[in-house]
Amino acid sequence: MSKIQATSQVDVQIPDAQGRNIVLYFYPKDATSGCTLEGQDFRDNYDAFTDTNTVVYGVSKDSLESHEKFKKNQSFPFELIADVDGSLCEQFGAWQLKSKNGQEKMGIVRSTFIISPTGDILKSWDKVAVGGHVDEVLKAVQSL
Repeated sequence: MSKIQATSQVDVQIPDAQGRNIVLYFYPKDATSGCTLEGQDFRDNYDAFTDTNTVVYGVSKDSLESHEKFKKNQSFPFELIADVDGSLCEQFGAWQLKSKNGQEKMGIVRSTFIISPTGDILKSWDKVAVGGHVDEVLKAVQSL
C-alpha cells in the first residue's frame, strides 16, 4: 500500500484504507479546457460517487501548488494527486508517447481506473474522450 501526497495535505492510499472503491483519473494538465471540463463533470457527480462508497482522485504531474489553485478555482470536492515524478502515471500506464501536429513526445494519456478496496483494477478506460465519460464511470461504479 503506497501513500501519495494530494491537495488539502491528504495522504492518499491505494488501495483505500477505509474500504472504499477509488476512481483514479489521469489528466494532462491543470486549468486546460478538456481537463477542466472533465474535473467539473466529476465535481457535478461527486455525491453520486460518494453514495456508492467511492472516492475520486484526479492525477497529473502538476505541482501541489498548481493543484490547490485548480481545485479552489473549480470548487472540486475531491483531492488532486501531484504525481510530479510520474511514478503513478508509469505504474498505471498513463505516461505514453503522444502525437500532436506531427510531433511525438511523452505525456499523460487521459485514463480512468476503478480500484477495489483490495487493490484490484475493476475497470479501466484508456485514451478517454471527455464528453459523457464521467457518466460512464458512474454507471460502472453503480453496477458493482
